[in-house]
Amino acid sequence: MEHFQIAIDGPSGSGKSTLARSVARTLGILYLDTGAMYRACGLKALDLGIDPKDEPRISSMLENLRLDILFEQGSQRVILDGEDVTERIRMPGVSVAASDISSLRPVRERMVQMQRQIAGKRNVVLDGRDIGSYVLPSAPFKFFLTADPEERAKRRLEEMAVRGVIDLTFEAVLADLKYRDHQDSTRSFAPLVRTPDAIVIDTTSNTPEETLAQLLSYLPEEVRSGSGSGDAS
Repeated sequence: MEHFQIAIDGPSGSGKSTLARSVARTLGILYLDTGAMYRACGLKALDLGIDPKDEPRISSMLENLRLDILFEQGSQRVILDGEDVTERIRMPGVSVAASDISSLRPVRERMVQMQRQIAGKRNVVLDGRDIGSYVLPSAPFKFFLTADPEERAKRRLEEMAVRGVIDLTFEAVLADLKYRDHQDSTRSFAPLVRTPDAIVIDTTSNTPEETLAQLLSYLPEEVRSGSGSGDAS
């Protein structure tokens, strides 16, 4: 098998990023966190005081956007205008800005162009909301993760606590997730959608290890063993 792509889609908090990292580590391939790219765009808008929904001003912002994705020792670093913002893009407020700004066609076209360039050069696993439907419609392996909203909110709250953010409430996080779900699934361009050829995995009651095992069970032996991995650098 030549270079292959694994697409993992699903709503916020369904476990996409955790799963994608585990898949990449297990198979020895690259993980590209596409959500981080949109978060970087949202962060830049916030820093400049631009409404993430203001398409004309965001389009102008993109003209001066310098976004680089670096891979160091198996991890992804996000460099925005020369600054490493890998940690800043995970802060409260950025997720909503990312959801708003990602609904704009100029933003998605710019980011998707970068994502396709990276995915065309090596074996890769990508997670997002439109990977299998729009970014990599020809990906041979597509998965769609789901989970109950309350469970997703619980996970996100625990994730933020690990990052030192402890002033969030469960209700606020749940409301944020529901906002993103609606925004992502109803946007006119490249919305969150499950393609007919995507395998659905409900992670509500799963441990991360169980979800990983479930996904790997759907991959052919040549991919699981690495014999069909081609250039995984």
